[in-house]
Amino acid sequence: MNKNIVWVLCSIVMLGACSTAPQKAQTRQGAPAPIVDLRSGGYVPPPASAPTAAASGGYLAGDGPGADVPPDLDAIPDAVPKAEPLHRYANRPYSALGQTYTPLLVTGKYKERGIASWYGKKFHGQRTSIGEVYDMYAMTAAHPTLPIPSYARVTNPANGKSVVVRVNDRGPFLHDRIMDLSYVAAYKLGYVNNGSAEVEVESIAVDANAPVAAGVPTVKAEPVVAAPAIPVETADAPTGKVFLQLGAFKAKEGAESFLAKMRAEMGDSGKTLALYEKNGLTRVHFGPFTNADEARKEAAKLAEKLGFKPFVSLH
Repeated sequence: MNKNIVWVLCSIVMLGACSTAPQKAQTRQGAPAPIVDLRSGGYVPPPASAPTAAASGGYLAGDGPGADVPPDLDAIPDAVPKAEPLHRYANRPYSALGQTYTPLLVTGKYKERGIASWYGKKFHGQRTSIGEVYDMYAMTAAHPTLPIPSYARVTNPANGKSVVVRVNDRGPFLHDRIMDLSYVAAYKLGYVNNGSAEVEVESIAVDANAPVAAGVPTVKAEPVVAAPAIPVETADAPTGKVFLQLGAFKAKEGAESFLAKMRAEMGDSGKTLALYEKNGLTRVHFGPFTNADEARKEAAKLAEKLGFKPFVSLH
């Protein structure tokens, strides 16, 4: 009798081991594709820390689709690529969260696969890096290095859906994401119920003969009301205030857009995120702190959350 019980238990263990093997194989198949850099004609392998599958879970706390969603989001047309002059300041090198980014200045020379998130009502009405007002029901996106404004085709390989968006903002800067899409773009790609998904992003080359949309249906949404201007403190006489610096931008609009994203990511911390202008750069500062020691302790805590250690800045 005891031998029969042992035999049954062994059979169950063997069956369980067999049933888990295919799941491991699926995980390996979900690895991100290499980055294609057409400028050099070669392949650049993705960083080791890149996620191998779409992140699970909902959207950012406090964000979401909004109360007055247009009735037919599928009827909102894709962005139509056209030649546009690049923004004067938003395509210059900039620093955010301890990293320096060098934007591309040519369209059609970029293709990458990685994780994209989306942003909705929490940023609706905020200014983008080129000073435009963000509309969550427009086909737009944010990217760290693509020329702005420019156009990109974004594809969801899980379902084959594809959209064309206008890149008019900088970001994302956290969680190994490669692009932030508008609410409606994420909806049309089929991942709006999740916080993120794996996508393929390809820059679209345009010239003066770019096609013009004709007879495209439009969807009316509520007018977007721009957020009030964010005050900027200017470096004058030393005040003795102690802050942590998170980023520095040549364009004030870029700093404002980054500040809004940091407010959403960091939540209510009891400190203030503010703009500070010095030596021709608009900086995003966090504080103030009683002294430099307190600021350094907070920097160590933020390093775990943000993935880099902010540095102490004295006003």
